[in-house]
Amino acid sequence: MKKISRQILKILKNTVKKTLSSGLSAIALAVFAIVLVVYLNKDNKLEWNTNKGINPTPAQIKSIEAIGEWEFLVINDEELIDTVRRSIFGDSELVRIYYGTLRLGINLHKTKPRWLVAKGEKVTATLPAIELLDENFIDEARTKSFFESGKWTAADREALYQRAYANMRERCVSPENIETARKNAELQFRNLLQSMGYKEAEIIFEGEKDR
Repeated sequence: MKKISRQILKILKNTVKKTLSSGLSAIALAVFAIVLVVYLNKDNKLEWNTNKGINPTPAQIKSIEAIGEWEFLVINDEELIDTVRRSIFGDSELVRIYYGTLRLGINLHKTKPRWLVAKGEKVTATLPAIELLDENFIDEARTKSFFESGKWTAADREALYQRAYANMRERCVSPENIETARKNAELQFRNLLQSMGYKEAEIIFEGEKDR
């Protein structure tokens, strides 16, 4: 097409040179040239296509899953546990202080297939439910006896440990703390997804109603 156009324009140029003596002829030829160029290019189109959809790549999904355990609320707690043993020879008492650090968050290794789905500029993330990330939260190295009288066995000390453990777990893994961790997770995860280019991010937790 370009070769044909150059040949036609060359002919027109030569024709114009021969007809310069007539101003009217030159104008007519110029108009003819414009009409011809427009006709030859009538099928040529210039289009812009905008793809507003952003699809997460497998690499991006894997990089998020690789975060693994992501904590959103850390609670430092201490528990004072005591026990008394009475006998005809006198009472024995054992008082111990336990320290624990409980971390609430999500384990991204537990995500299910298609947990991250994009549609246009919106992405929906279905995350595992908030959980206690580490069940061994009592720091035994910091555990110490506050008061001790009489003789106590390893089994007695283990019984106190189990009481402290149960009390800490019940008090710290509460609905209120789980809700706080959930809100923190929703905020931080939404910021992460929006930094990837999504304008709208919906966060859903497994086992919970869509809020």
